[in-house]
Amino acid sequence: MKLPHSYYSNQDVLFLAQDLLGKVLFTDINGDVTAGIIVETEAYFGVKDKASHAYGGRRTDRTETLYSHGGVSYVYLCYGIHHLFNVVTSVEDDPHAVLVRAVEPLIGIDIIELRRKMPASKPAISAGPGSAAKALGIDRSLNKKDLTENEIWIEDHGIVYTSEEIVTGPRIGVAYAQEDALLPWRFFVKGNKYVSKPNKA
Repeated sequence: MKLPHSYYSNQDVLFLAQDLLGKVLFTDINGDVTAGIIVETEAYFGVKDKASHAYGGRRTDRTETLYSHGGVSYVYLCYGIHHLFNVVTSVEDDPHAVLVRAVEPLIGIDIIELRRKMPASKPAISAGPGSAAKALGIDRSLNKKDLTENEIWIEDHGIVYTSEEIVTGPRIGVAYAQEDALLPWRFFVKGNKYVSKPNKA
């Protein structure tokens, strides 16, 4: 059920960013298990991508996680407020990653509602990467975790979307990346209410 290390070692981050749609992201925090269906992602293409933290081969204490072999979590704080959860992919020293931008609440919904102080019927509960992470209790303590272990992991529940059901468009909030900001490397499930805005390509 859990995705194995071999899945994450795929060097085609654009393929994985789309393939992760429909997979189920789990956390187990002090015995509280919550999960959501991944419905929106963005691909970050390693050292060549101006939007990536690893652009140009940049290596810092924060970005070092990106250089791990695929299958670990990369969690960082954005604007000092929101934790963002990324899946490190590819092989060691090839720092690709997929940002999970939105999930559809699936398991432990009562806990998710408590964390977000709103009902699961509200899209804002887990739309957008900061909200998705908060809904699942993800913070920096879950950085650099093995995604095949028991704190944070992803499962395949057989949910598959056709190419007609997946919308592609430019990534959000990466204007600093100049021409790379226009690349259609954001993927989301058409018509899913938990997708962050704008939910059009």
